[in-house]
Amino acid sequence: MAHDHSHGFVTAGARHKRALTIALALTATYLVVELSVGLAIGSLALISDAGHMLTDTAGLALALTAIVLAQSTPDDERTYGRYRLEALASLANAVLLFAVAIYVLIEAVGRFQDPTDVPGLGLMVVAFVGLVVNVASFLLLRAGAKESLNVRGAFLEVWADMIGSLGVLASGAVMLATDWPYADPIVGVAIGLFVLPRAWRLGADAVHILMEGVPKDVDVADVRTTLAALPGVQGVHDLHVWTLTSGTDMASAHLQMAEGADGGAVLTAATTLLRERFNISHATIQTEPSGYDTDDEPGI
Repeated sequence: MAHDHSHGFVTAGARHKRALTIALALTATYLVVELSVGLAIGSLALISDAGHMLTDTAGLALALTAIVLAQSTPDDERTYGRYRLEALASLANAVLLFAVAIYVLIEAVGRFQDPTDVPGLGLMVVAFVGLVVNVASFLLLRAGAKESLNVRGAFLEVWADMIGSLGVLASGAVMLATDWPYADPIVGVAIGLFVLPRAWRLGADAVHILMEGVPKDVDVADVRTTLAALPGVQGVHDLHVWTLTSGTDMASAHLQMAEGADGGAVLTAATTLLRERFNISHATIQTEPSGYDTDDEPGI
């Protein structure tokens, strides 16, 4: 029995820690500005959006904290370290996005029934500043969102608020030009409906990782067939493939060797195959001699 001994994973999220830190600083600064102006001019829209920005700030802080903690050294209590915290942070971000979207929808319904008089010009100025902040954060996190589920959660928080800033700008322009009070709740409904399916997808991906589901780009049947076709391999069983954290896929398998097969050569071929063809960076392989009885082995 042998395995790939490289345990020093560098998560996809860790490569984008600096971008997350800058995005967090920008978002937290704008939160203070938006809340202060909202209270000063009595704008419920700005105060409500400041609440949305608070969840964005919390989401970014959560994502960054998870990345920092995930880099802690594995020990005898946590042999894989704290890498799963990134998936937990992604799930928490999905819940936050859901909560904000539902709140926006409920608030919009209330405003249809009782429209609020909001100063359009003040709304537009603050929304424009927010848009600049969100675009900057969006660009910072865009690359990381393609690699890390955790960064994607933070990216979606920023992305949703960027769309929100555009909507607030549009509604402010309409109210400034026409005094029509329903522009704000209409935009609110549109934003809420736009965010919900993306929050659902983020949460579903996080749960899939936490449940040790097979990576979506890996076909287990193909892995089994390809391993079984290696020289010296008679059969494959107890094959498991899962994701530890974004960008780090894992596998374990038992390989039954043919009579006279070289165990070392089989192990090298199997781990190389998994790494190069299936991008599985950490594999634990057990080789079994020809005729080995597997009936007594505990397995799934």
